[in-house]
Amino acid sequence: MNVKMIVICMYIMLVYWLSLRIPYLDTLFFPALGAYSFLFATKSFRMTEISKIILGSFLSSALGTLFFYMYPSPISLFANALITMWMVTRFKWNAPPIVAVSLIPFFSHSPNHWFIPLSICAVMLGLMLFLVVAELIEKRKAELLSFILGNKVAAKSEKLDTVA
Repeated sequence: MNVKMIVICMYIMLVYWLSLRIPYLDTLFFPALGAYSFLFATKSFRMTEISKIILGSFLSSALGTLFFYMYPSPISLFANALITMWMVTRFKWNAPPIVAVSLIPFFSHSPNHWFIPLSICAVMLGLMLFLVVAELIEKRKAELLSFILGNKVAAKSEKLDTVA
């Protein structure tokens, strides 16, 4: 099990716990968070790509919230999905979960629909922060491991030098 997976699963658990404990934060936890987490953990993205995906997630959820607020119907859901898919392909946001977050207002039972885009932005920024922390942990772990193994290799080569 790699460090990123463990750190991200801990983050998902934290977000879920917060959404259960604090009533107005019920929109923090959403199913696409798991998809985003797995996507970011298994593929290597530059921070600029992750930033674009976070921006796309925020914009698509704001668009979905706007459509739901104006007229909650299958037609507004269709228009929202169509426009969001167009935005994903047009701006080359390589993350299908963006379409999923645009649909959250249509199935969320929260009375605070305008918290949805803010919650998604906050959760995605938190995910990015946890990914950075996981990468730092992996880097430190690799440095420590190479230091330990490097000392053992150096000790073995010194033994060989003294024997010869």
